[in-house]
Amino acid sequence: MTQGKTIAGVVPPVATPLDASGALDKASLGRLVEHLIGGGVHALFLLGSTSGVAFQGEAERARLLEAAMPMIRGRVPVLVGVIDPATERVIAHARVAKSLGADGLVVTAPFYTRTNQAEIRGHFRAVRQAVDLPIYAYDIPVSVHSKLEFDTLMDLAGDGTVVGLKDSSGDENNFRDVILAARDIPGFSVMTGSERTADAAMLMGADGIVPGLGNVDPRGYVRLYDAAKRGDWKACVAEQDRLARLYGMAKVATPRASLGSSGVGAFKAALQTLGVFATREMPAPLVALTDAEAAEVAGMLREAGLV
Repeated sequence: MTQGKTIAGVVPPVATPLDASGALDKASLGRLVEHLIGGGVHALFLLGSTSGVAFQGEAERARLLEAAMPMIRGRVPVLVGVIDPATERVIAHARVAKSLGADGLVVTAPFYTRTNQAEIRGHFRAVRQAVDLPIYAYDIPVSVHSKLEFDTLMDLAGDGTVVGLKDSSGDENNFRDVILAARDIPGFSVMTGSERTADAAMLMGADGIVPGLGNVDPRGYVRLYDAAKRGDWKACVAEQDRLARLYGMAKVATPRASLGSSGVGAFKAALQTLGVFATREMPAPLVALTDAEAAEVAGMLREAGLV
């Protein structure tokens, strides 16, 4: 797995469907897996931010992987988020992920405890040494309150500790620096987590897109990616414009609800309208969209040509 561009393309962070009691809805998960793979995505990312990983304990994470992996059946590679504040807990999650068939791990900087860049490097190296799977660094300072600085990423990439980056930092200058430097690192994949500027990322030379909105419209992101790969930037931008308008659903519940509730909640409401999810249930303390807000999301789906 560590040779060549290991994972690239459109890699949606898979939303986790819940039933009315808040438990994993396996039937809806199966429909979502088929919706995504049928939409042409290149890999799946389980237990990411859109999956609600922060609200899932060890048992819940294992149950999701145990349910999802047989559904995926090796048709696409699978990245698994092993996101936790402490190194030893990340290693424990990583061992479970490997035992259940993960193709790669997604690791953030440690959080809650304040760490410096040297400690962050030690964290990534400890995980890589303990579990023999490729690691994709996840730069999301809004959630973990630490930035994966350029020198840290290059150091970890240089010795093979990490083989790729999912960038959700919003730091476009640093993102471009990583793309430029990655050209000299064989097999290093640089992916954007931005739904609304994926076209710009692809123009800069990104290898892939990790869009939460890709749960709703995987085909749209695959069209965007394919247009970029063939150099049809007019088609790429047109697709991005349509998706950017569709992403407006992520704000329909604000300011009543938090951005986290409104964003993932809108994706779940959209998937319910599309017949993929049975409910739009959210994990506490997040709140689901109201009927009126869900109806607004349905209208956006109609405008985007999805229903």
